[in-house]
Amino acid sequence: MHTMLGILKDHFQYRQQIFKLAKADLVKTYRGAALGWAWAIIKPAVTIFVYWFTFQIGIKGIGSEVDGFPYFLWLISGVIPWFYMSDMLTGGTECIRKYSYLVTKMKFPISTIPTFFSISKFMVHLILTVIMIIIFIAMGYPPDIYLIQLPIYMLFSFLFFTVFSLFASLLACMSKDFANLVKSLVTAVFWLSGIIWNINTMKDISWLKMLLKINPVTYIVEGYRNCFIHKTWIWESPKTLIAFLGILLVLIIISIWTYRRLRKEIPDVLN
Repeated sequence: MHTMLGILKDHFQYRQQIFKLAKADLVKTYRGAALGWAWAIIKPAVTIFVYWFTFQIGIKGIGSEVDGFPYFLWLISGVIPWFYMSDMLTGGTECIRKYSYLVTKMKFPISTIPTFFSISKFMVHLILTVIMIIIFIAMGYPPDIYLIQLPIYMLFSFLFFTVFSLFASLLACMSKDFANLVKSLVTAVFWLSGIIWNINTMKDISWLKMLLKINPVTYIVEGYRNCFIHKTWIWESPKTLIAFLGILLVLIIISIWTYRRLRKEIPDVLN
């Protein structure tokens, strides 16, 4: 509890610096490119087009309608939240190493580095989410009352992957093998999380379907689709909600314990 209060205190005291560094990270990401900020949209758009073309045109029959919505809309409602999660799984794991000078030269609180990195990536996610809503409207599917729960799933995503980033980035400082392990698992997480295929079509193996659904990535992706596609409320799936919150709580405890054990060693390791 003392360590957690210390982390919260650091975030409060350095709240202005956190947002300034988040903005700086965002600017740095696209600095020097001729198209600048446009790459924040171009890169996801190309990726979505490739997935859509593969499953709608290339492999006919897989990309059919889902719950009365075109496969393209079903696809983007899952892929867009994945872009943020993917950035946090890869970049978040190495964020402390990336900003090692803040620790070794400026004595900046280590616990706040994953936070401003997450805020930076979440800003792009917000832009993409607005574009997604516009696409739904343009294709004749305006938002309805179910969209009011979208901020809840956004908050879940932000909290989970910010906490994960703190845990993973601390371990990545101690061992580069851990960072390489996370990177190698990202592709597996993508294909096993029902992002581009409908997990609800699994009927023969119910236990496997439930196991996949309590995967935090799957839960968040399905949460976004609950708002746009499935039209269901967050409390209508209490088991998966409780499972997600339980996993989040365990992750918070592990992250705090790891931070308490490693925070004094990190500056020496990074030097």
